[in-house]
Amino acid sequence: MLSTALVAGVALAQSPADRLSLKEPHLAVVPRSGAEAARIQAVTAPPSDFGTAQPFEANQGGAGTVRRRDDGQAFSLPQNDLTFEQQSDFAVGNGLFERLWVTAPSSTIASDGLGPMFNTRSCQDCHIKDGRGHAPQGPGDDAGSLVVRLGLPLRDDPTAANDLDLYLGAHPDPVYGHQFSDNSVPGTASEGKVSVTWAHADAVALPGDERVSLRRPEWSLDDLGYGPLDPRTRISPRVAPQMIGLGLIEAIPTADILSHADPDDLDGDGVSGRAHVVWSPEYERPMLGRFGVRATTPTLRQQAADAFNADIGIASPLRRDPAGDCTEAQVACRAGPHGLDPEQGGFEVSDESLDLVTFYTGRLGVPRRARVDDPEVLRGKQVFHAARCTACHVPTFVTHRLEDRPEHSFQLIWPYSDFLLHDMGPGLADGLPAGQATGSEWRTPPLWGIGLTEETSGHRQFLHDGRARSLTEAILWHGGEAQAARDRFASLSADDRAAILAFLESL
Repeated sequence: MLSTALVAGVALAQSPADRLSLKEPHLAVVPRSGAEAARIQAVTAPPSDFGTAQPFEANQGGAGTVRRRDDGQAFSLPQNDLTFEQQSDFAVGNGLFERLWVTAPSSTIASDGLGPMFNTRSCQDCHIKDGRGHAPQGPGDDAGSLVVRLGLPLRDDPTAANDLDLYLGAHPDPVYGHQFSDNSVPGTASEGKVSVTWAHADAVALPGDERVSLRRPEWSLDDLGYGPLDPRTRISPRVAPQMIGLGLIEAIPTADILSHADPDDLDGDGVSGRAHVVWSPEYERPMLGRFGVRATTPTLRQQAADAFNADIGIASPLRRDPAGDCTEAQVACRAGPHGLDPEQGGFEVSDESLDLVTFYTGRLGVPRRARVDDPEVLRGKQVFHAARCTACHVPTFVTHRLEDRPEHSFQLIWPYSDFLLHDMGPGLADGLPAGQATGSEWRTPPLWGIGLTEETSGHRQFLHDGRARSLTEAILWHGGEAQAARDRFASLSADDRAAILAFLESL
């Protein structure tokens, strides 16, 4: 979440969307020719024939698509188009991603600086085997791969500066900050524990005598170490997402994502996705948010720095505070040990190490599609399109031509997302805004790899907080802009629902 200082002095006379440039300052882009644009329009057009697979459909991650595995390493393979030198950088980045950070001071200078408060000791602890994290199953269960964001919505804060609400959605809790830390180093009290109780809603009756029971989480923050939360503070729990294909997502042209936005629903289809324009402290400009459950982060490097700082309490060139998310009210935490060291450029993770972690997370390969020619999968794909699921889960994009990233350059990819914000209705709302995103808006998650969730993560939990225990439950939780598509799914015959699920499992 942005601090006031990051946007102080910025002229905000226009809305963020008006200020967004189509140029991506972190990418060395070769402009498209008119002929290329026409080719791209043709290859990304909706299919007219569902009797056979589309060309290259099995290679959903483009030329870097990796072989499909049915074990825990399915999401941990490097893209298939990396050079030998890049594979070496990938391996080093993987080591940093798995590194267990320790308390400073330590003889392992490159690994110290943990905390003083934190959620986990390594990136891999949340993104288990580079896949999805999991929600705790009940009170007392581990919440290690789940984080809880905190905030006071600006509309509820009489001290909020009016010109900042273009880029800020909420102020941090005055004591507990932006994120709840349930672990700490010796000598510093943690902020408390995260607990959940699962309440079951009425079963949903579907054609074919199927009944599906939905569960709703009831979250609480217990054993608070620093007194009560501000009564206006809202909480937003979310599990760690899968990591595949992130570099390809970063390489999608901003203009192509914006082409799917319809914030005023001018076409009248009930779907009004909108771009999330966020402030980039790295480039000091508005940029398109692409990453995170509410598309709050514009680049992978920023995402890595934010996670190091908020989740592990590690300072980097982009997040320089060695106390992480500790607030001024948490005096012992602010005075706690840190690992700032000249050998790391004056930080706890050096600029080079941050780049290597970014390189690793940007080059985790997308697995090959399964059963693309299977008749049931093809029928499921047709029903998926007919139900208008593709209004948000846009199947294909072609990435930029890039001068310095051939492994991401001019690739036809199949993420099944528009990377826009959509109001998903009150059932999924948590009431905590993030930037311009309201408490009921979420970024459309990519669907590639969703059929390998159990193989990689050891569970079948879906949606941002893991409430859905099956893909059917996940679809039935859709509301708001997705209500019509959800209702179409709920009205399908058992055979057609099975076909859609077979299609999703093939991704």
